[in-house]
Amino acid sequence: MLQDPLNDALAVIKNAEVAGKGECTLRPASKLVGRVLDVMKQADYISAFERVEDGRGGFFHVQLKGSINNCGVIKPRAAVRRTELDKWEARYLPAQDFGLLILTTTAGVISQSRAKEMGVGGKLIAFVY
Repeated sequence: MLQDPLNDALAVIKNAEVAGKGECTLRPASKLVGRVLDVMKQADYISAFERVEDGRGGFFHVQLKGSINNCGVIKPRAAVRRTELDKWEARYLPAQDFGLLILTTTAGVISQSRAKEMGVGGKLIAFVY
């Protein structure tokens, strides 16, 4: 039974990377998963992704680069202020300026570096490194 589509998607990506595969399929497709994949693509963690409609919720076909060591969701979804981002980076990422925190804000789903530039906070949803 599907409880958290984002968690399932990141688990599939992580397992495919560990197995050395070049691509994976994420089912079912959701807007949140698509936006997280977009942030990962902008940060150069994945090559490309495409949404395919199959009449059953659709799925994402993701091209991997082999550059992900670990990824996962952050539960419970922690609300974070713009001044607290460094504290959360130290908690979830292995080193400073290594990896990516993904958060949802009023400006959409963005990375922590973009949130610092914009001066906004939000809720942490995932990490990638």
